Amino acid sequence: MDSLFATAFALGIAFCAPPGAVTVEALRRGVRGGFAGALLTELGSLVGDATWALIALSGVAYLAAYRPVSIALAALGVLLLLRLAWHALRDAWAGALPQPRRAPSGGDFAAGASLSLSNPFAIAFWLGLGGTVSVLGPARQNHPALVMFFMAFMLAALLWSFFIAAMIAWGRRFLSAAFYRWINLACGTALAYFAIKLLIPLLRAPPVAGR
Repeated sequence: MDSLFATAFALGIAFCAPPGAVTVEALRRGVRGGFAGALLTELGSLVGDATWALIALSGVAYLAAYRPVSIALAALGVLLLLRLAWHALRDAWAGALPQPRRAPSGGDFAAGASLSLSNPFAIAFWLGLGGTVSVLGPARQNHPALVMFFMAFMLAALLWSFFIAAMIAWGRRFLSAAFYRWINLACGTALAYFAIKLLIPLLRAPPVAGR
């Protein structure tokens, strides 16, 4: 379980850190509203992340009873991690900067929630990771394993929200192209590592023989 918690925590950082629409919006609102504006935007995005996670993991908790389905979802999780790793490493190579989207209306918290809730990729991501947990989790303890995975992931996301809000408010001069390049490089490498780490036990899983 400790290994699962550490893996989920590290994945939470690697998932949240690459700059995207939420980071851009937090920066825009942080320039205007300081630490509070940036933090509320980041915290709002966690509402969307948690919503998609709970929907997906609730389904996985029941689908995991069917071994072929859990194997398929786990394979999806590995593919999604590799996709995220590829995009992060590509952005690191190109020195890409986060691109703004149309700014959502409403307060800071509502804006962050709107951005994350409108991301359809999130539910596929959580379905895949939930399937991976169902394969890697201790036998007959998939529900506790899913709960621990969710808690560790969201804890990492929460801590990252405070960190990036502080950077926006008081360390904005460090948010350079080089900073984003290194963040993308580190996260892309970490995501690729976890994809391979999760793939190995998946390949060693017993052959599917019904339920």
